[in-house]
Amino acid sequence: MTLPQFFDDAPTLKMRDPLAAFLGAAEDGVIEYRYADAVRLAGHSCPAVAGAYLMVLNGLSALYDDEIPERGGIEVFMRNERDHATTGVLASVATLLTGAAPESGFQGIGPAKRFARKDLLSFETDIDGTLALRRSDTGKGVVVDINTDHVPHELIMSQLMPKAVSGKANAEELAEFARLWQDRVRRMLVEHADDPKLVHIYDWDGA
Repeated sequence: MTLPQFFDDAPTLKMRDPLAAFLGAAEDGVIEYRYADAVRLAGHSCPAVAGAYLMVLNGLSALYDDEIPERGGIEVFMRNERDHATTGVLASVATLLTGAAPESGFQGIGPAKRFARKDLLSFETDIDGTLALRRSDTGKGVVVDINTDHVPHELIMSQLMPKAVSGKANAEELAEFARLWQDRVRRMLVEHADDPKLVHIYDWDGA
């Protein structure tokens, strides 16, 4: 599988997963996630996938400062219903990175349900942003929003996209469409990864 080179230049996320440590899946439970992992999950690379990845990374950075975030110790709240626009894609990336799952998630181990992940992901919640993250241990939370218009497509995409989507583009036009599509993703992930004009973070009391 050959992926665009810039995937390696995108920021990475190091998480500590107590369940992975308990089961011996990773030394000390530490797992590093990359943008390519989100692409493999979604099956494609687009501004929505990149935006979800950056929202979670920036949100966790605000919640944990210099600490390694605890996977499975974070609640995720989505503003919209699960089948609204790209909400399902965003939520799946959030689940990959945080471990938070809806009612169908891992129910835990033993009578105490240790390491449970189910019901840590909620939809249709009353938040003023795309998603919110809350630490289960401290209750500290943040609301995260994104403005992808801050990193727009190249102007020529207004001509290429209709032809590509309608199936009327030739091979050269399709190749240029794909190149420009991924270049926008590259600019989001590499040039604007921690740009507050792209990803907005707000303190949230978690109420």
